Amino acid sequence: MRIDVVTLFPGMFGGPLSESMLRVAQERGGGEIRVVDLRGYTEGRHRVADDYPFGGGGGMVLKPEPVFRAVEALRGPETRVVLLCPQGVTFTQAAALRLAREPHLVLLCGHYEGVDERVRIHLVDEEISIGDYVLTGGELPALVVIDAVVRLLPGVLGNAGAAGNDSFAAGRLDHPQYTRPTEFRGMAVPEVLLSGDHARIADWRRREAFRRTAERRPDLLEGTPLTAEEAKWLTELERGSRAS
Repeated sequence: MRIDVVTLFPGMFGGPLSESMLRVAQERGGGEIRVVDLRGYTEGRHRVADDYPFGGGGGMVLKPEPVFRAVEALRGPETRVVLLCPQGVTFTQAAALRLAREPHLVLLCGHYEGVDERVRIHLVDEEISIGDYVLTGGELPALVVIDAVVRLLPGVLGNAGAAGNDSFAAGRLDHPQYTRPTEFRGMAVPEVLLSGDHARIADWRRREAFRRTAERRPDLLEGTPLTAEEAKWLTELERGSRAS
């Protein structure tokens, strides 16, 4: 997979892309990530990439010319162009899985008051937001998308099944995790995790993952069919809640 990030602020990417799984992915050949300076596609010695909005109002708007030039220089027959902006569809694990199957992504980082609408209409394949709050620009959202997508690529994680056990991978939050020591300040690790009984451990993890999801993110359970086992757990949780 190749990912090109088009941004006015390429310096924001150096640190994150050189650490942790993003560095590992590039070293292992799991993904090629390139940061493209949008100002390199401007004209004139001042390298202007933005201008005042027609109709008045505060802020600046990214001009269409440099954005079109950048994307057209990068785009190939299998490219998907994604604009990171507040108006986009909220990013989810399902979206990360879908994007991870794309051979080439171009991520456009919105900035200031946004981009010229002609970019949205004629250049972008989809728009993504990482949440209902305001950021300075699309650079941090682009890094979030890159991290979520790249870790799904084959060979990036040391454990081939690790990504499938993450929170949201199966529409549920992850189960509680423990490590050494077995007791810390009077707080003990659940006995089942020390039992060596893999079937019991797997059952405990499924139940705890469901309980955590039901308590913290019940919206994740809406509209998804529950197994008979999960329906029983939910009934028990509701009874316990009413009793307390």
